[in-house]
Amino acid sequence: MKVFQDSSSIKSISTQKGAIQYQEFSPKSAKPIIDEIDRVLAQHYGFTAEELDFIINYDIKYRMGRDTGGDD
Repeated sequence: MKVFQDSSSIKSISTQKGAIQYQEFSPKSAKPIIDEIDRVLAQHYGFTAEELDFIINYDIKYRMGRDTGGDD
């Protein structure tokens, strides 16, 4: 959670009802920690290396916004 907090920023927008401030988080900065958590959970639940690879690559492609360029 510290990585999320440290990489966050306060943003503000104006609306008809006034200004709104919100905290924007960047999960990309916590990717190495998230991957380690996935590895520990995969071991605990008995996932195969292929299943773990799918989870980590899914995370990269869909959650981090990176596309491999392939036509899946």
